[in-house]
Amino acid sequence: MDYIFKSNERSSKILDFHHPHQLKEGLEGFSLDLPDHPEPLEQILVDCRDTLKYGVKTGHPRFFNQLSSGLDLVGLAGQWLTSTANTNMFTYEVSPVFLLMEEVLLKKMQSIVGWCEEEGDGIFCPGGAVSNLYSLLVARYDFYPEVKTKGMCALPRLALFTSEHSHYSVRKAAAVLGMGSDSVQVVPCDERYPSPEGLFVRGQRGSTKEQKGNGLVPFYVNATAGTTVYGAFDPLTAIADVCDRHKLWLHVDAAWGGGLLMSRRHQGKLQGIERASSVTWNPHKLMGAPLQCSAILIKKRGLLQECNQLCAEYLFQSDKHYDISYDTGDKTIQCGRHVDVFKLWLMWKAKGSEGFGSQVNKCLENAEYLFKQLQRRADFKLVFESKPEHSNVCFWYLPPSLRGLPPGPDTNRRLHEVAPQIKAKMMEEGTTLIGYQPLGSNVNFFRCVFSNPATQHEDVDFLLEEIARLGSNL
Repeated sequence: MDYIFKSNERSSKILDFHHPHQLKEGLEGFSLDLPDHPEPLEQILVDCRDTLKYGVKTGHPRFFNQLSSGLDLVGLAGQWLTSTANTNMFTYEVSPVFLLMEEVLLKKMQSIVGWCEEEGDGIFCPGGAVSNLYSLLVARYDFYPEVKTKGMCALPRLALFTSEHSHYSVRKAAAVLGMGSDSVQVVPCDERYPSPEGLFVRGQRGSTKEQKGNGLVPFYVNATAGTTVYGAFDPLTAIADVCDRHKLWLHVDAAWGGGLLMSRRHQGKLQGIERASSVTWNPHKLMGAPLQCSAILIKKRGLLQECNQLCAEYLFQSDKHYDISYDTGDKTIQCGRHVDVFKLWLMWKAKGSEGFGSQVNKCLENAEYLFKQLQRRADFKLVFESKPEHSNVCFWYLPPSLRGLPPGPDTNRRLHEVAPQIKAKMMEEGTTLIGYQPLGSNVNFFRCVFSNPATQHEDVDFLLEEIARLGSNL
């Protein structure tokens, strides 16, 4: 409780940074080494305090580093109860209440996406990358069910499409599933957005269609609703039109953007998502559920079970005395599955859909406030002059030594070094935390993301002043 209180005190540090070798060597009685004999309770309590002391307060209102931040107390209580129950999500006999909660949550999320009652399936997964992998796995099985028994050697060379700004997990999933990362056709973006018509060349699925003449057979398109860096939304309706025309599986990676569906004010940015064959949605991001909490939604009911079922008899007996459709463990590629649903269910009970909507609106209002502040200042430059679509705001800090210099390779080289130097100082001082990265032709820039509703305008102002203070002598 002391840690939770300190996480919400703006005067407290976000982190007490030490290099890996310092933590490994031990600090002030804190040792990572494992003993042969039990240590006294007093030392165990010290270890617990030090673990929190040297970690990062991701619930701090001035933590802007990741898409998941904040500390929802109802969700935290849900985590405690989940750990107390200490059960597994593979069969109804050991997890009756949690499995019914998962069904209720999935139906609610499918309804919000826009699917009818007769449609929809899904499971909660260990993160958005695994949810995206499930979408590719199930899509491939839907078109080529023989892959389950015969493997990739029985299939043509497949092609899938995603934009250059999509999450790297799409390429990783293609590699994991044996299709190879070369099967991923990367669609260039015009500033923030991919071109839907840039996806395909000619023909229709099942005929002699080839992608750019390289012999690959297209079957799957990943569209992103809320890109990781820019927070941009792919044109879902236009991409869905292309997928319908060519009979392709449309997956929408809404891991980051799915939370906007909870806001009446902003849900229009995901127009067309109801036409997707599958959707990734991470409530542990914009909705503020404690990590981890991610769902894969599949429109075609029964497909998950068909794709992954192996009927292990020690778990999934057919002669049980209850409805075995609730033994959902055979839908998954895992055996054991952590209970990730209760904290979200409890938060939904405590907030209601309207409460989540207000929370999302607050985060986007903070992003708009930052955008307006950056517009007014000469020591910062926005990566995009247009208003942000999501709660991502990307910008450069211009130290006095770079202001007024003509654009060119030398200026870009020097600007590229600014953000990492400020970030290093920021971590040493521990007062706030924000991420940076290059992307395409843009040299290193800061990316501020808002997903903690505890963040106020004063925290945004502090961030800008702190960056200016730390970078003024560069």
